Amino acid sequence: MAKQILFNESARESMKKGIDKLALAVTMTLGPRGRAVVIEKSYGAPQVTFDGVTVAKEIELQDKWENLGAEFIKQAADKTNDKVGDGTTTSVVLAHAMIDEGEKIIREKGFNVIQLAEELKKISETVVIKSLEGQKEDINDNKKIEEVAALSSKDANMGKLIAEVMAKVGKEGVVTIDDSNTLGNSYMEAVLEDPYILVTDKKISAIADFIKLLEKIVQTGKKELVIIADEVDGEALATLVVNKLRGVFNVLAVKAPGFGDRRKDMLQDIAMVTGAAFISEELGKKLESADISDLGRAQKVISDKDNTTIVGGKGDKKKIDERVAQIKAQVKKTDSEYEKKNLNERVGKMSGGVAVIKVGAPTETAQKELKQRVEDAVAATRAAMEEGIVPGGGMALFNIYRMVSAGAEPHQTPVVSAAHRIIFRALRAPINAIIQNSGGDQDVQGELSKSKYDVKDKWLGFN
Repeated sequence: MAKQILFNESARESMKKGIDKLALAVTMTLGPRGRAVVIEKSYGAPQVTFDGVTVAKEIELQDKWENLGAEFIKQAADKTNDKVGDGTTTSVVLAHAMIDEGEKIIREKGFNVIQLAEELKKISETVVIKSLEGQKEDINDNKKIEEVAALSSKDANMGKLIAEVMAKVGKEGVVTIDDSNTLGNSYMEAVLEDPYILVTDKKISAIADFIKLLEKIVQTGKKELVIIADEVDGEALATLVVNKLRGVFNVLAVKAPGFGDRRKDMLQDIAMVTGAAFISEELGKKLESADISDLGRAQKVISDKDNTTIVGGKGDKKKIDERVAQIKAQVKKTDSEYEKKNLNERVGKMSGGVAVIKVGAPTETAQKELKQRVEDAVAATRAAMEEGIVPGGGMALFNIYRMVSAGAEPHQTPVVSAAHRIIFRALRAPINAIIQNSGGDQDVQGELSKSKYDVKDKWLGFN
């Protein structure tokens, strides 16, 4: 099929229509009183969401030029979602405001687009980002963490739960949000207290492979043993089951997590956390020659059909910290989001904790919507714990507008002046959208715009 080509104003106008349509649908979800968006599905129940990036991903416009414009805005939302996990709607609002004002200026004044883009980048880096850093406050107490989670999830009880979870696992801990198919709590797990832990990448089928090790464990008087291996089956599994039933051993056999090289990395992580030697023939360590000193220890190991959690591993803290630092260095080097996710998960499991939040609701639609809010809240809370917080409700950006507009130089070049105009429009856009979504009018926006910035009042805004 032959390619169609649009130039200059025709191209800008067509793409701008698509940008406007997507931005309108996404912007209406912003703020505590943002509207819900109902998304039709080709199968199953419709999806209800307050999440900007979810709305953006579902939009595909019929006109291909308009759809091309919409894709640009999706990129802004996706990038924010990948980096932070929340704030996607604000990204769309900012991008749309800058594009809208920039398009007007280019049409009216005919400025060089490259020069204008350079000035926008300069103002963003030297003014906006620095000003946000100046307004930032670190949070350490649970009350603040709870407030962040409650605001993002739009649910005080959920905020309290997320704050409790984050306090336990830490900012580098792993939090997974799963669907719950039960009412209340459900249990189907094995718990071993203060067990020995064997870590190997070997498939264990013959009892002869580690009979000597089992005899040495019996001689210590300990009965609890956790075996983390590629697989335990055949004669070895049958013997362990019989000895467990007779009370000789209390054994838990766990299939090693992951696959391929990732499995070996994760097994080495487990060995490091528990103080075990990683039994691998590739490293010259055979299972047949394993000794008591090669086994790890932990306060407790909890396992169900899907997950195994090691609590209070007794590995060398210094060595664990060194391995965590190595993994963090790998995170910085890789460009793959999938690889980053896996590496960060390993960091969390080694240095923080692991938690699973089960989300349940009366209907499938309600469950999906709640799950999205919980995911956003966990991401926002983690970001707040790592980076700190700034005034919410669009006030952090609006404070910058009040500071910068009051001190703007009167003798700027036309291009610099135009860049400031675009930035000023963007800085006001989030709070204006929140006011509009909350039923406020232009008078409220006008009053706020007239107010002067005072550092003592930086946390005050529109209620």
